[in-house]
Amino acid sequence: MKLFNTMSRQVEDFVPQNGKKVSLYTCGPTVYLDPHIGNWKTFINYDLLVRTLTQAGYEVDQVLNITDVGHLVGDGDDGEDKMAKTATEQRKTAWEIAEHYTSVFYEGLKQLNITPPSNMPKATDHIQEQIDMIKVLEEKGFTYTIDDGVYFDTSKCSDYGKLARLDLEGQQAGARVQENAQKRNPQDFALWKLSPKDQKRDMEWDSPWGTGFPGWHIECSAMALKYLGATIDIHGGGIDHIPIHHTNEIAQSESANGVEFSKFWFHSAFIDVDSTKMSKSLDNFYTIEDIKAKNIDPMAFRMLVVQAHYRKGSNFTWEALEAAAQRLKHLRAFADLVWQGSGEGQVDVKAVEQSFVKHMQNDLNTPAALEVVSNLLNQFANRLPSSQEASDIRALLGTMDEYLGLKLSETTDIDEFAKQLLLERENARQEKNWEESDRLRVEIEKQGLSVNDTPKATIWSRTS
Repeated sequence: MKLFNTMSRQVEDFVPQNGKKVSLYTCGPTVYLDPHIGNWKTFINYDLLVRTLTQAGYEVDQVLNITDVGHLVGDGDDGEDKMAKTATEQRKTAWEIAEHYTSVFYEGLKQLNITPPSNMPKATDHIQEQIDMIKVLEEKGFTYTIDDGVYFDTSKCSDYGKLARLDLEGQQAGARVQENAQKRNPQDFALWKLSPKDQKRDMEWDSPWGTGFPGWHIECSAMALKYLGATIDIHGGGIDHIPIHHTNEIAQSESANGVEFSKFWFHSAFIDVDSTKMSKSLDNFYTIEDIKAKNIDPMAFRMLVVQAHYRKGSNFTWEALEAAAQRLKHLRAFADLVWQGSGEGQVDVKAVEQSFVKHMQNDLNTPAALEVVSNLLNQFANRLPSSQEASDIRALLGTMDEYLGLKLSETTDIDEFAKQLLLERENARQEKNWEESDRLRVEIEKQGLSVNDTPKATIWSRTS
């Protein structure tokens, strides 16, 4: 299997450290609002990675964290905690906000058919582990304390910024992160934030440095160490994590543990909305509930994501989503063919399946994998498969589901009543009784089926 490694900027042969076992850490949601489609694109791409690794014969131990404290509004360790901000707006506690939106996230995983990770630890359940790692960094001389908290001194890390290939000398204070006059270097980041002396927070803990809460980055390093070890095989996230969050994770993990943090770095590209970056000010944040409100199956969004390569930016429009829904419908109609009698043919479906797998194991090339299947669909536009083709199509659909999670092979045969209507209509057509044929078509449509009369066969498909 081949995979693009953000660290090297190259597609490499993927070889895990421990035989067939793969340790995978993926950055999860900050549970302060409903996850938007940009978040879900990344989580679906994680799922594609896990599924492909599994099909390649690996045993994947995936950890996906739940950030329920410490993620501030600003990238430079400034502004309100996102949890606290929403809590104030909704007049609830931060704990209530975290519980509600964590539940929303779990439900979204089900609706998008995302494989549950092996472990989904919460930041608030691992405060001691975070404190322990900060202690190690302090003992090794990588930290300093200022008025608002404990910071990591990036000047002590000789290869800081290697993932993002940052030009530290050319970077001006405040250009990417907010300037803090007490910080030694503009890139330095908070490991532990101290609570304001005149404020009692919902979420705060005692520490050797005073009452406060962990910085955003430290949770991932601490939980990756606890559940997966000092060096993991793959670390995943969105491309927005490269310059700050993942850069800081590497610095603190490798400084604390003394070994390479992750062998591979996997990053999912952005999804724009109407060719514009998602922004609260533009009110173009869409959620699963927004999709369902338009009576569109959330799996159509999964289709929209799957048909684009994970490293390529994509664009969300309602028209694009409708087109993805139609493409999913065509794939489901292809799955319906296996329940419809037998035609004549000898298409090499197994070769298509082999090509599909080859593309998926070449850096998750979903567009190429779907293209070979689309070409196959065209060959069955006007005929039914032979018994051998039908058997091979079942196998192909099963393989596609294992890799793409589109639930194509879960279709079942239609009931006997619908079959009888189809048989009666075919008899009416043979007798050229077009009036009866049209009447029966209406009855068939009431059963949730549509029929397509071709020169070689009448083919039915489900309408939903």
